[in-house]
Amino acid sequence: MAALSSAQCHSYSSNSFPPSSSNGQRRSHGLLSFSSAISRRSPPAVLCLQQSLGNSRPNVVLMQDGAVATPVNPAQKKEATIKKLEDGLLSSSGISSEELKEAAGFDVNENESSVSITVVGASGDLAKKKIFPALFALYYEGCLPKHFTVFGYARSKMTDAELRDMVSKTLTCRIDQRENCGEKMDQFLKRCFYHSGQYDSQEHFAALDKKLKEHEGGRVSNRLFYLSIPPNIFIDAVKCASSSASAASGWTRVIVEKPFGRDSESSAALTKALKQYLTEDQIFRIDHYLGKELVENLSVLRFSNLIFEPLWSRQYIRNVQLIFSEDFGTEGRGGYFDNYGIIRDIMQNHLLQILALFAMETPVSLDAEDIRNEKVKVLRSMRTLRLEDVVIGQYKSHTRGGVTHPGYTDDKTVPKDSVTPTFAAAALFIDNARWDGVPFLMKAGKALHNRRAEIRVQFRHVPGNLYNRNIGTDLDQATNELVIRVQPDEAIYLKINNKVPGLGMRLDRSNLNLLYSTRYSKEIPDAYERLLLDAIGGERRLFIRSDELDAAWSLFTPVLKELEEKRTIPEYYPYGSRGPVGAHYLAARYKVRWGDLGIEQ
Repeated sequence: MAALSSAQCHSYSSNSFPPSSSNGQRRSHGLLSFSSAISRRSPPAVLCLQQSLGNSRPNVVLMQDGAVATPVNPAQKKEATIKKLEDGLLSSSGISSEELKEAAGFDVNENESSVSITVVGASGDLAKKKIFPALFALYYEGCLPKHFTVFGYARSKMTDAELRDMVSKTLTCRIDQRENCGEKMDQFLKRCFYHSGQYDSQEHFAALDKKLKEHEGGRVSNRLFYLSIPPNIFIDAVKCASSSASAASGWTRVIVEKPFGRDSESSAALTKALKQYLTEDQIFRIDHYLGKELVENLSVLRFSNLIFEPLWSRQYIRNVQLIFSEDFGTEGRGGYFDNYGIIRDIMQNHLLQILALFAMETPVSLDAEDIRNEKVKVLRSMRTLRLEDVVIGQYKSHTRGGVTHPGYTDDKTVPKDSVTPTFAAAALFIDNARWDGVPFLMKAGKALHNRRAEIRVQFRHVPGNLYNRNIGTDLDQATNELVIRVQPDEAIYLKINNKVPGLGMRLDRSNLNLLYSTRYSKEIPDAYERLLLDAIGGERRLFIRSDELDAAWSLFTPVLKELEEKRTIPEYYPYGSRGPVGAHYLAARYKVRWGDLGIEQ
């Protein structure tokens, strides 16, 4: 487990999380930002208010004549505080009453707000292995507000003590070597409670609401519901939570886990049903790959380094590869996986989201809507995927090192005649000025020879290369390549050609390598930590908007339907191999060689 530092999560650690505005953008709150905003047009009396924030007595305000004004008491009513500021300090400042209310509101409510996080489906593996540990990591690092409560909600009968015992088994203290981790764990578990109920029962959610109110203690209530449940019961849970357990005074947000439907029609129906009870701003569609460190670093790498942005186009890039592989099969979840397959499970969401971030134009700002607007433009510019540009495979049983690994259909929960792909490779194209003609190759599979997720950018050959004779005939070996390894062993490295030391002229391929574990001593936060923190703070940049979802499904739905209608037989590959041979023919058709074939240091 990893966690964010206190400095990193400071903007979300406040006890007040005001509701987001209707356009999805967060406003800036707090006396410090308010003071800086008015300092350019304020009389000396107002400036004294700003200066008092750094005074040795932080709760008093110094007047021009040196007198001490009545301290601002956070427990006082908001209206009285605003009047005191208006009459005593800001009567001649020219600042509007609305600005005063925005400034005062944050301070007054600082100790009056609470955040209640309800994990719906708390007894499931995702909740136990990812969500609760991520919440503890945020608490450990001081990233959660002062007044917060975690509730587990599921059909299983369980007491608070039994939930805490279950959760404690998945919490670890290996965030770093600080002391008092055990004490922190005990404090966190005391904030965890459980309520048993049906997902389609308004009565049970109303009982949950009553418990939440008891813990909120009359404070402004902000509520986050994490739906860690199967998609077929999303709507029932959202309907009941919205009508019976929404926050009365603060915000209510719902995190929805993938899959977001099986195709364009089912995805649109799900979105329409959700919007009967929630606004778009309340829906946080989570794709945990967007929370991974190297994926979030994509825009930083590109837009803050002058050497990359001029090269980020068809003029210099020959192809882009997005590769995902796992060295294990579907053991334990074959029944679920058989309903979706590798294309829906990995390619249509994880890899396509990474592609959109990689290929988008420079956004107007780092605001969530500006970034998501650019991603949608990329998705809408892409060609619909054709069947001839897709290769599918399915792993079969294989004995290696004296150990026999089962095939996909050997799983008792999978039909013996299943043609669901466990491997897929595809060639996609973006028809815009920047990327016209550049193949974006995706490859995703299970039961392969290794575990990895990476982006490989292969640049064009050097025209008229003086050293062709020294390189030999295999120009692909001499191509510059930028590799962004998302997992494991996060790294960014650039492959360059270099002279081998000596009297002769022999060229070698070397890596300029940024290995994160070597460069940065702090452990990288888990993706769920970042995404939960963003959801609490109302930051939507790493969550999927409904029009993004529509555009993504429109690319894959036709080929998915064709595969299923024709019951296309997948190419079989041995468990632990590099996948079907057809993937190499697909790449060769576009004069591409998969970058993960060579042995790398």
